[in-house]
This record gives sequence, C-alpha cells and structure tokens, in this order.
Amino acid sequence: MLYLGPPKHKQRRLPGDPAVTDWSKHFASLAEQAQHPALQQYYQAGIPGGDTRMAEVPLLAMDFETTGFEPGRDGIVSIGTVPMSLQRIHSSQAKHWLVKPKFALTGQSVVVHGITHSTIEAAPDITDILPELLQQMAGKVVVVHFRGIERPFLHATLLDRLSEGIEFPVIDTMELEARLHRARSPSLLDKLLGREPVSIRLADSRRRYGLPDYRPHDAVTDALACAELLQAQIADRFSPDTPLSELWR
Repeated sequence: MLYLGPPKHKQRRLPGDPAVTDWSKHFASLAEQAQHPALQQYYQAGIPGGDTRMAEVPLLAMDFETTGFEPGRDGIVSIGTVPMSLQRIHSSQAKHWLVKPKFALTGQSVVVHGITHSTIEAAPDITDILPELLQQMAGKVVVVHFRGIERPFLHATLLDRLSEGIEFPVIDTMELEARLHRARSPSLLDKLLGREPVSIRLADSRRRYGLPDYRPHDAVTDALACAELLQAQIADRFSPDTPLSELWR
C-alpha cells in the first residue's frame, strides 16, 4: 500500500463512495448493464445481503501499490489478494500481480514500494489479468485499509481501459479504527498540550491488537496484515453475529 501520510478525508463518506443501500440488488442491476464479459460474470456471482452475519461472509483482503494517490492521474503497479473469513485466512490461495501502468513511476513511489521501471517492464496490462482478479473477487466482500485507494483506482483504471468502471462494497479497517479513535474532536487540553490524534495507519492499528509488525508496502503482505486486523477488530469490538451492513460501505 502506497501510504505516505494520513488520509485528507476524515469524514466517514469519501468522494467517490457509491450511494448504495442494497448491494445485492445493485449487483443484479449492474449485471444487466455491464458490457465486458468478465464484469458481467463478476456481477452475476452476486454479493451477500447486508443482513448476513459476519461469520458467514466470504471475504477478500486486497491491497494495491500505485504510482501516487490520484486515480486517473496515477496507476496501479501491484495487486495483492488474500481470501479469508472470520474463522480462517487462506494464505495458500493468495495472489499477487505486477501490472504495467500507463503513468510513469515517481521517485517517491519507488522509494516506498521498491517497484522500479525495470521490475514492471515486462509486466502485463491490468486487462490481461482482469478475469483472474475478478474471479478472486467474485461473491466476496473486499477488505481494505483506507477505501480511498483500491476501489477508486480499480474503477478509474477499468474506465480508461474498458470504457466502463467497476463498483463493489468494501469493509474499511481504517474506517473501523476511525469510529473508535476519531469519534470526537480533540479537547482543548489535547490542543494545548499538542497531543497528536491516535494513528489509524495499518501498522499502528495492528499494534493496538497485539498483532506483529510486517514489512510494509508489499501488496500481498499488506493484504494479509489487513485480513488479520479485521479478524482482531471483530473479535475485540464486534461479534461474529454482527450484520454485514454495520461494517461495509
């Protein structure tokens, strides 16, 4: 995950968040509208209903490494996915793809994730791996840490390549931490003492649940780290019986 600082948008709704209240019904509609066969198949696989217990929801932790932070002006260079549920993380089924973006790598992004021009020189375009990626996503709810990356980047990239984007619900582990640690504004005492807000970055969030440190900015490793964090959040603050509608966006 290319992440160099806290997200600019602290409100619960981010620009680009789809205004969807019933994802199952919305997927049925998208299946009729989609033109690309891989997208048609993805939507036809459906999505669990919002009243589904979290213990029964098939999940897919996902992470992207990118050339920057602006969908449409920056591109995806690496994708990592890890299938999971509340009971188990299927690390043996994890997938990793390097893809060649249309946008040049920046020195800053290379320093962060270590993916260079030579690394992606022979990498495929994302459309070449799209059927396999969507097969991984099919029927599952995607889990990310900060929904301002994976969903808008994939949408913008497919809109550019296929002239149609993609919509899907996500559970955002960063937003779940924000609910707890950013629910109130800093007090006057906090401001006077110069106290910084509690960090909700992935590594810092994991430490609060006693999870180990991993080397960051590898797409599969960050997806795994996000998967473990969600399991810890549900166990500590929610319940296996929590309905999906309380967590997804």
